Amino acid sequence: MRLSELGELGLLAELERRGLAEEIENDAVELEPGLVATQDSLVEGVHFRLDWLSWRELGFRAAAVNISDLAASGARPEALLVSLGVPGETTLDDVLELYAGIAEAGVPVRGGDTTEAAPVFVTVTAIGRSERVPGRSGARPGDELVVSGPLGAGGAAFRAQGYVPPPLRVEDGVELARTAHAMLDLSDGLAGDAERIAARSGCRLVIELDEVPLAPGARYEDLAFGEDYELLAATPEPGDYAVIGRCEPGSGVEIRQEGKPVALSGWEHFRLR
Repeated sequence: MRLSELGELGLLAELERRGLAEEIENDAVELEPGLVATQDSLVEGVHFRLDWLSWRELGFRAAAVNISDLAASGARPEALLVSLGVPGETTLDDVLELYAGIAEAGVPVRGGDTTEAAPVFVTVTAIGRSERVPGRSGARPGDELVVSGPLGAGGAAFRAQGYVPPPLRVEDGVELARTAHAMLDLSDGLAGDAERIAARSGCRLVIELDEVPLAPGARYEDLAFGEDYELLAATPEPGDYAVIGRCEPGSGVEIRQEGKPVALSGWEHFRLR
């Protein structure tokens, strides 16, 4: 079977089934109580184009998407490991700009690797500490679904052939983790990421599109693009966060607009499009 048929989620499930990976249901792993690690890669032509963003913007983005995974685990970041692959003709100034962008995220680089490669790729491992990691499997009927900020900015920027810097929601993650039964960051689209909570938790998520806060210039269809990096949490205590839905008995995700079900796709690597 080809990966284009299996998809990213199917690949991960197959690795688990064969005993080749374990406890990979979250974007971050709790290595020991309170110690959390995550890793993400950005590949030229897949995640970014250097004619659409600068090297400094790429550096910040590489750090921020990993810090976002830590935030979804209620963790404050402490260190980054950065592996960089670039062509040999890349200038020193470009690489320095990339690392300056990483530094803007406010977390020290403590190691990593460099190699010659084409296309450009940046892989970051982020390490942090959390008092409580919600995971994705604890959502239960009666929980309300909240988001940490407006959605659709990533899709709106892509339509304009650009990018927006991911938000850093570390403190929101720490706050939500105190009560959330499940939480993740919205990187692959609202519907797709909500499905991951529903599947792991064994409950049904109902989302009311009319209640979803939209970023300036965003449309509802931009919610399918992903790359918002806001937090989605299932919690009994929503506090001041925007409530966009709820958890019910059952399975799957239902998206509603003006009380009627609507379709909203999401992103999944390897799938044919």
